Formats: sequence, structure tokens, C-alpha cells
Amino acid sequence: MKIFASLLTAALLIGTQPTTEAPKKSNQRLYVSNYENVLGTSLEFKFTSVSENEAEKAEVAALAEINRLSAVFSAYDEKSEFSQWMKQGLNKPVKVSKELFDMLNLFEQWKTRTNGALDASSAVAVKLWKDAAKNQVIPSTAEINAAVMVMKQAHYKLDAATLTATRLNNTPLVMNTFAKSYIINLACDAALTSSKINAVVVNIGGDLVIKGDVADAVNVTNPLANAENDAPLAHLLVSNKAVATSGNYRRGEQIGKHWYSHIVDPRTGKPVEGVISATIVAPNATDAGALATAFNVLSLEESKALAATVKDAEYLIITKDGKRVESKGWNALVDPKVEETKTETAAPTLSSAEKPWDAKFELAITFEMNVITGNNHRPFAAIWVENEKKEAVRNLALWYNKTKWVPDLKNWYRINGDSFKADKANYASVTGATRSPGKYTIKWDGKDDKGNFVAQGKYTIVIETSKEHGTDEIIRQPMELKKSARKATSAGNVEISNVTFDFYKK
Repeated sequence: MKIFASLLTAALLIGTQPTTEAPKKSNQRLYVSNYENVLGTSLEFKFTSVSENEAEKAEVAALAEINRLSAVFSAYDEKSEFSQWMKQGLNKPVKVSKELFDMLNLFEQWKTRTNGALDASSAVAVKLWKDAAKNQVIPSTAEINAAVMVMKQAHYKLDAATLTATRLNNTPLVMNTFAKSYIINLACDAALTSSKINAVVVNIGGDLVIKGDVADAVNVTNPLANAENDAPLAHLLVSNKAVATSGNYRRGEQIGKHWYSHIVDPRTGKPVEGVISATIVAPNATDAGALATAFNVLSLEESKALAATVKDAEYLIITKDGKRVESKGWNALVDPKVEETKTETAAPTLSSAEKPWDAKFELAITFEMNVITGNNHRPFAAIWVENEKKEAVRNLALWYNKTKWVPDLKNWYRINGDSFKADKANYASVTGATRSPGKYTIKWDGKDDKGNFVAQGKYTIVIETSKEHGTDEIIRQPMELKKSARKATSAGNVEISNVTFDFYKK
């Protein structure tokens, strides 16, 4: 099985606007590749090119750049340049790479621009709350105040003339806020300069950069319903810009009965609460990444004022009480071809002996892609539901790269092959809070493929996965789905593990 997708023309898949050069672009195709466990999350490449060979060159170059920069910024790799710099003695100027200097300088700039809301030393407060979760004890006021005093200090001094960075104290630092956006941007540049491609989209964990002759369809994840097949907050069409989302709905700490965001306000030393998601679209990748995180910390008024300092930055903020706050230019990004309509629930067609599905219930299927040494491509996957007659009643998910390899999902294709049509929605980019690598959730709302509710009763949830140079694996989980909560688990197989089938009242 090849790595890349080559489905239809790029215009059909990712929304390129028609131009007078259409005949010239008729041979261009979209090539897609998905990975897990890259920079601690998932990775998606999309290249528009007339040649698969050129797309492969672009992928190699982009991956090499990601690996190179990870070796500069990683706080988890003891051999990274950043980790080595952190081990240097205090008050000692150390020559650093341009990339590390840029990153340290960005943090200094944004610490000032946000009045301390963004700070590399927020790692101090993050550790305080992680330790609190481990011990299940809320940090004391004294501990929080002590952390704030440490974070307020100057931690290093930069000299642009000599490209040196001098550590001033032993305060822990982490580069997460900007590093991912910075890396994505340079990975795009590496792909464009190393091959003959027309466009590139690099998406790492929900932050992405779009460059070249393309308008990319981007779906904004709903923080209150963030399963893979939940309806997005917005369908965007974005050209030559960066998109970043930060939120508290995928990572955090549980202490007692209260859940705390992983995002901490360095000014107070406490986890943030007011905002649950912020999505930014901006011309510059690090601006987008900085604003997305800052908007989770700042008040709405502070966020609005800060956004005004970044040319052409647009945003969508969701508060903890569900309030939706948009910038003036946000609607101009919304894809006009996608109709945001609410469909009425279809009435079920049931026999007199059958009871209709209770719309207050849903089934969540959660699983994790296994790490396979030497092969971290995400496998193709199909997830569907069968009734007692072994008839497919609902297709929940279909993940694939290249249509000619879809038949490798043998069981799914045997049932659905005749009706299968390539769906451009499968190739929309997704922006959301950073996910853990390889962890996914798919939901079933009790409807069949025609939108009708099915009857309560016995069903089988089927998960099939297939991987290039790998296997064709299948899991079948029977469940009786009535008006009572149920839960089932599966150890999984070679491709996936920790599978949970959770039927519950919403």
C-alpha cells in the first residue's frame, strides 16, 4: 500500500477556486499522508502536484525539517540543543542556533505584548498543578504565590550581535507555545523549495499552515463535541495562512471532583477557566500560535485589543458558558459552499414489536492506534454498525489515503464497495486543541445511513484497519443498545488497542 492519496483533482478535494488556468492544472492531484507520534501528536501532509514522485520529495524534505527542528527545541530530548543549553551554567553567554535564538526572542516579545500571559517559564506552574493532581491536593496559596514570583523574573538575556543566550537562573522553561507553529511553517517552506509542488498543507495536532496555489477546507472542532465525526463549529476556506487552535478540552488535571485546564496563567499561577477554545487564522504561523494560547489566558477585551495589533488576524473564541465570540472578518473565511443547516430528525420505520432508539442516548467508540516500530503511518480504517441480520446500517468513519487501496479494507469493501464514492469531506483539514497521538473517538447517534433512527436492540460495531506493508485487522463488538447505559472493552489487535464502547445518556 502506497503512502499517498491521489484521489481527484485538487480543485475538487480542497476547494481550489476555478481560474482561467484550469486546463493547465487538470493533471494536478492531491497527495495525502498521515502519521502518529510526531512531536507528541498526529501529523498530516497534503501536497498538490502533477507527480507522486515530487510529492514524495516534498514529504521527505518536510519530515527532515520537522526532525531537525525537533532536535533544536525539544524539552523531552536530553540531546536537543534547547536541553543542552538549559544545562549550561548561569551568567554564561552561550552561542546558539538562529532557530533557538528566534524562539527565545519570540517568548520575550510575547511576554511583553501579553503583559505576562505568555511565558516560557509557565512550566513552573504547570509542574505545580501536575504534582497537585498526582497527590490529589490543591496547591496552597503560598505555593502558588511563590511560583508566580519565580515566573515574573527575567530568565535569560539575549545578544543579537553575537547570537548568544545567557541563562540568569535555573527556572524550568518550555518552548511549546511557539515551537509547533514555527516548525510547521518551516516544514512547508522545505517542501515547496525541495520539489515541484503547487501547494502544501502541514497539520500537526490541529495547528496548520497552508501555502501555495490552493484554498484548503478547514473544519473547526467543537470543544463540546470533539469526536472525529461530530459536526464542526465552522467550515472554513483558507489560503496562504496559518490556523491555530488552543483549548482546555483535551488535556488537563483531575483533582478531586474538579477538572483543571493544562493551560496556566503565569500571572496568577492558576489554570485558566473562562475560555475553552480559541481558533486563530493569521498570515504568520507564530502569530497564530501565540494568539491561540494567549486568548485562553486573557479576558475577552484583552484578546480583542491584542488581535488588533496583528494585521489580518481573525478569531473564533468559545467561552465556558458556550458564548461564541467572532472577529469582524471571521465570516469572510467561512466556506460559502457549505450549508450550515439543521436537519430535522427523521421518523423511524419500525415494526409494531420494535421500540425506537432513544435520541437521548449515543454510543462513543474510543481507541488508540498502536505504535509500530519503523512504521508510524496511520492505518486506513473503517468503522460501521451491523444489525442482527449482519446488514450494515450505518457507516461511522472511513479513513483512507488513496482510493485504489480502499479495497484493502476487505470486509468493509465487500459490503460497501458498489456504492463507495470518494468523499472530499475526508480530506478537509481539522483544527482543534492538540490531541494525544493516536487517540480517537467516533460516535453513533442511533441513525442509519439515511438519517432514520433505528430500533433499540442488538447491534455489532465493526472496526477494520489496514496498513501499508502491514495487516488487515478487524474487531467485532456485539452490544445490546436499549434505554440503559452499557460499556464494553476490547484489548484490540496489532493495529489498535484500548478500545472502549460506551453507550450512555447524553
